Amino acid sequence: MKAGFLSTIFQRIAKASPGLKLKLKQAGMDDKPEDFIKKTFISAFYMTTGLCVFLFLVLAKLNVLKGVLFFIVPVIFAVMFFYMIRLPDVRISRKEKEISREIVFAGRFIIIELESGVPLYNAMLNVSKNYDIIGRYFKEITDKVDLGTSMEDALNEAVEFIPSNDFRKILWQIINSMRTGSNVAKSLYSVMEQVTKDQITEVNKYGKKLNPLAMFYMIVAVILPSLGMTMLIILSSFIKFEISLTVLLALAGFLGFVQFMFISMVKFSRPAIEF
Repeated sequence: MKAGFLSTIFQRIAKASPGLKLKLKQAGMDDKPEDFIKKTFISAFYMTTGLCVFLFLVLAKLNVLKGVLFFIVPVIFAVMFFYMIRLPDVRISRKEKEISREIVFAGRFIIIELESGVPLYNAMLNVSKNYDIIGRYFKEITDKVDLGTSMEDALNEAVEFIPSNDFRKILWQIINSMRTGSNVAKSLYSVMEQVTKDQITEVNKYGKKLNPLAMFYMIVAVILPSLGMTMLIILSSFIKFEISLTVLLALAGFLGFVQFMFISMVKFSRPAIEF
């Protein structure tokens, strides 16, 4: 009875997220939407249980009201569930960055191949052998063609599930050129110019963003800790306040956390581009 009730809830949540199926496919996850919701629910339940047990032991040792934990449990579970349900978005973002590292080089490689007289199928096959990330998608396209699917249909299927707008532009241009009978290499050349300009714009935006981030790091992670610790030691000598080892370790842990967050912020905001 309970299992059937939970399955109904999982199916309703999956129906309430119509784009989840496409996201799972783009993220390379073979789960059905309701199965993914179920796995997320179970994982959130286990993580909430472990965290609540830890909090209960801490509160019991500090003799703090443990009844407040019953009000925190639903909040912790909700946070865990909605955090973990974004896993497909995280994987899509990661795949998009991986594709962005190779998109310019792979696009130019295809143009050179086509201008050299290599057929489109062979050009895609050569890309699949020379580029690890983008090569996987071209390998899927050529495999479908080998199994009897037309080139246009294979490209249309790939466009739907590729997690990169720039890559989709390239494939759409190839499809349009095939339909109109125009020169694929020349059409791709204009698309690659636009992709390159977009990546240069991203690099410039990242450079401008680094200035306030560096200022934030200097203030929070360098100036405030050094001056703050100096002032704290001076004040403790006047008011006879003893700074225990626990306090110093807590401050060191906080500073380490701030620096870790700063490094993660810089790493996350860095465009996945190579020239």
